[in-house]
Amino acid sequence: MVAATTPLAPDEAYYWVWSRALAPGYLDHPPMVALWIWLGTAIAGDGALGVRLLGPLSGLAGAWLLVRAGGDLLGSRAQGLIAALLLNATLLLGIGAVTITPDTPLLFFWTLALFALGRVLRTGAPIWWALVGVAVGLALDSKYTAVLLPLAIFLWLVWVPDLRHWLRRPAPWIAAVIALAFFAPVLLWNAQHAWASFTKQGGRAGDWQPARAAQYLGELIGGQIGLATPILAILFTIGIGSAARQGWRQHPTASLLALLTLLPGLVFLEHALGDRVQANWPAIIYPAAALAAAAYAPRWYRSALGLGFGLTAIVYLQATATPIALPMRLDPTLLRLGGWSSLSANLEVSRQNANAAFIVSDNYGHAALLARLLPAPVLGLDDRWSLFALPDAHPVITGQTGILIRSARRDDAPDPRTWASITPIGSIDRARNGMVAESFRLYRVVGRDSAAPIVIMPPLR
Repeated sequence: MVAATTPLAPDEAYYWVWSRALAPGYLDHPPMVALWIWLGTAIAGDGALGVRLLGPLSGLAGAWLLVRAGGDLLGSRAQGLIAALLLNATLLLGIGAVTITPDTPLLFFWTLALFALGRVLRTGAPIWWALVGVAVGLALDSKYTAVLLPLAIFLWLVWVPDLRHWLRRPAPWIAAVIALAFFAPVLLWNAQHAWASFTKQGGRAGDWQPARAAQYLGELIGGQIGLATPILAILFTIGIGSAARQGWRQHPTASLLALLTLLPGLVFLEHALGDRVQANWPAIIYPAAALAAAAYAPRWYRSALGLGFGLTAIVYLQATATPIALPMRLDPTLLRLGGWSSLSANLEVSRQNANAAFIVSDNYGHAALLARLLPAPVLGLDDRWSLFALPDAHPVITGQTGILIRSARRDDAPDPRTWASITPIGSIDRARNGMVAESFRLYRVVGRDSAAPIVIMPPLR
């Protein structure tokens, strides 16, 4: 119900646009989230439920996989069930289960790989390596941070003496070939587009800002305590620490759980020395952390589950019903979800008063979301749109009047080379229950043939 009734966030609408312009790659991420949305909307339509459909379904399937992985890796499906409950009690999974982002398929395929590795360890059957290869390849098709998964697996095989025999057998190497085959279309797309996606994501690495490192590290740690919820954050930390100690002694299961948590953790800590780590990035740590907590941490399960599910329920209630009008610093649902419907209604009135033929935004998320909410054509103005198979707007808008909407947080002026004329016509707020989430400036613009990439956003079908 929450997935169906909660408004889409701008990023979700942006990924929905991807699903209407399918490609083997995009500037920001590989294409899996677009494929999931395409399938969901084919089943349930273009509404919020269709866009998010595979989110809750993959959450259920992922929980089952984690239970099975617990049976193989920890020797007890009961501990696997505890791990699945702990994972789903986090705010990260609670919110992630009713939204759709690249992390949604990434977490599912990461968990699928964890299940397959458990099968390898439990049965010793080489056939399970094929599933590992499929899961790794599809994870790489979901988000580039999945590259840490095959690296952790390789280090695991090297580190544990009882597993080194696999390095002399064909099964893991065949798995690597399978993974590469699934990832090959993304590589080809990047090669054909000047490595745009790799350059964008790779440009995040190697930054060094010691003056702000303490701030970024504090945000990273505080964000994870909030997303895990405090008691679960403690249990995960204890579990990971215990797995690391046993993994140092080359215990197969502990070594795997330690590598799948500490390797990404160290990467994110290093990144925080030079730039902000978005709160959702460490999501890949959570499945193995939940297994480690179920195996090695104190049994504070009732308190952890009560707090986690309770906080998730509060967020759901605030997102869907908004019983309390809170300022944005206390209400993340207002920041992402609040006030878009009223904003679009007021924007349509402004368009009609200006006798404008179109709305245009130079924020990709805003353009995508407004295209779903407004009856008039909505255009996207951004360099990234040149990489999309979307209709060029220039032949349609040349000489036509439109309204450009820009966030008031931007302190630069619109580029005069893009438009034949630009005239400020006022401002507009995005608000919910009297609480302003964001302010925008409006400009009356006249289209012209320019070099700026401007495309027509897909409307709702």
